[in-house]
Amino acid sequence: MINQGSKPGKLSMGWFIPTHGDRASFAADAEVKFSLDHFEKVARDAEEAGFDYALVPTTKDCWDAWIISTYLAARTRKLKMLVALKPGFVHPVALAKMVATFDQIAGGGRCYINLIAGQSAEDARAEGQSESKETRYEQLAEEVMLLKRLTTERSVEFSGKFHQIHHPSILPNMTGCPPFFLGGGSEFAAEISARFSSTHLFWGDFPERIATQIKEMRERAAKYGRENELQFAMRLQIICRETEAEAWDAAHRLVANSEARKARMDANRTGFDSVANARQRELAALKDGKLTTHLWSGISDVRTGSGIAVVGNPDQVAAQLREFVEAGCSGFCLSGFPHDEEASIFGRYVMPLLDRS
Repeated sequence: MINQGSKPGKLSMGWFIPTHGDRASFAADAEVKFSLDHFEKVARDAEEAGFDYALVPTTKDCWDAWIISTYLAARTRKLKMLVALKPGFVHPVALAKMVATFDQIAGGGRCYINLIAGQSAEDARAEGQSESKETRYEQLAEEVMLLKRLTTERSVEFSGKFHQIHHPSILPNMTGCPPFFLGGGSEFAAEISARFSSTHLFWGDFPERIATQIKEMRERAAKYGRENELQFAMRLQIICRETEAEAWDAAHRLVANSEARKARMDANRTGFDSVANARQRELAALKDGKLTTHLWSGISDVRTGSGIAVVGNPDQVAAQLREFVEAGCSGFCLSGFPHDEEASIFGRYVMPLLDRS
């Protein structure tokens, strides 16, 4: 039994808004759901299922994260939005005003920020950034520090490597900065997370490895006096059905006849400089794609990003998630295909089995 010390508090549960398209299959001729109505349905179903927040991504193939988050916040009651943020994408002064305005419109406390540096230098260049990944993370750290100041101080004077500001006015007023999440496997990501994050997101891996990484992250955070502030969560896919056989059948149907997509994914990955993506590819090479009896890497063959899935019946899925809680995690950021249906299944069958007290 893995045990990383004291039991975490109430589990924080997140779902995913597929603004790059949703599907029930990765086959070449599969229907892809790509509409505002569908994103809203996913958000509503996630809230009804008992999820606390929804991750709204920002990759080259996504709709704008801030506009979608504002739209969805207006159409849900209390679901928080975890909005993805890339360095250099939005000026910190503009970002602070966006955060403050969103906070005012949504009712307060419904904004989280997910820090990312991007999957590849090619994608970064396409959006106007020619800097190395190390430089992008350096800029990210400066922008996070600035955002914290702009949302908590009345007057900010700053001259840094990437930005210079001289007492801008941030309205409406805020008294605190939104919590930061960060997921990444590089040294740069780990250091920024140790300094600034409320939650460090791990992508799927062996629970024992996650336990070791949590210990290492706590040691990093201790350098900044934050060893008791940093929480940990798992970014995972979910494939749950009433029986284990049905769950595995759904998993295999999800990736059936997807050879063309696999070939495109392999070609696209050649330009990736993401340590986390590289690790997902390593895990995809395991025999039968299985890390444990119910942790499966098959989605990593057809999708970039976090591809490790928990597969099984409700008791098995809950038991696998508890292994990560034992490792030291206090939350999960989940997704499944199609996202509206899988959120409802999880809410109906698995959520009641998790200790969220």
